[in-house]
Amino acid sequence: MTKSPTTGTRVEFRHVSKVFEHKKTTTQALDDVNLTVEPGEIMGIIGYSGAGKSTLVRLINGLDTPTEGELLLDETNIAGMSEKKLRSLRRSIGMIFQQFNLFNSRTAAGNIEYPLQLAGVAKAERKRRVQELLEFVGLGDKGSNYPEQLSGGQKQRVGIARALATNPRLLLADEATSALDPQTTHEVLELLRQVNQKFGITIVVITHEMEVVRSIADKVAVMEEGRVVEQGSIYEVFSNPQTPVAQRFVSTSLRNTPDHVEADDLLAHEGRLFTINLTENSGFFGAAAQLRERGVSISIVHGGVTTLQQHSFGKMTVRLNGSDEAIEEFYHTMSQTTDIQEIKR
Repeated sequence: MTKSPTTGTRVEFRHVSKVFEHKKTTTQALDDVNLTVEPGEIMGIIGYSGAGKSTLVRLINGLDTPTEGELLLDETNIAGMSEKKLRSLRRSIGMIFQQFNLFNSRTAAGNIEYPLQLAGVAKAERKRRVQELLEFVGLGDKGSNYPEQLSGGQKQRVGIARALATNPRLLLADEATSALDPQTTHEVLELLRQVNQKFGITIVVITHEMEVVRSIADKVAVMEEGRVVEQGSIYEVFSNPQTPVAQRFVSTSLRNTPDHVEADDLLAHEGRLFTINLTENSGFFGAAAQLRERGVSISIVHGGVTTLQQHSFGKMTVRLNGSDEAIEEFYHTMSQTTDIQEIKR
């Protein structure tokens, strides 16, 4: 599906730091963050607990203000902006939460209608808009249901519809799928993708799950200890993660290298083991054909190939049996074009 003409907000962090002070304790939540989300992009922000992800979200919607730096929404610096101006700005920002944050005393329709009431929208228009959104999120017949009558996935769909009620240009999803099972997570992420493609809304997805980023985002920023330590397109970061924290996240999603137990089992057999980065330019298959011509046998014992953003990449672990001289030449040839590591006992 082609994205709609862009109407999303541009978000830019310029040397943003945030320090929290409580009595005699000082906590550096964000440290010199530089990050840009272009209009209509889906940006995944990933990090382990305490990395600074939630603080970053609270700065974007104006619930906290930077200690240092500038935070621009469409070229308007909101750092230090008055609460009155922030209230107006928040109408163009939708929020989706991990625990749904629905009013249990209101029906699904009532929850979606609430922000429209706050905005002073006329009753007839509110009703029309609510039904339109219920249909869009696949809950056209659930408007009269209360949250306790809905599944987790249905509650999150109501949350998404509520976030869209006032036609926001920016959507913040803070761990929006963490409370959902894998199938429901997939459905909710697909709905968010449709939101982005149909309306051109910029979406910032906060998560600690690399699979979520892989499924939906255009770009990813990896956070650790309040800093953005790595950022780039999904393909760039997944195919060639540069930092240890990014490498750990990618390994949990792709599972294309043997773990310690699997490696020990593989090493129990004859031959030498190599794990090779497979890219469009790695030259593996040509080098492997030359190996076979020299009498070296090649067995694929582990691996996986993934396609992201129209590029294929992966890792393959192979067992080589034959001349050490030929194997060393193969290793030297491959190391010129890609990452290759020998797994040793």
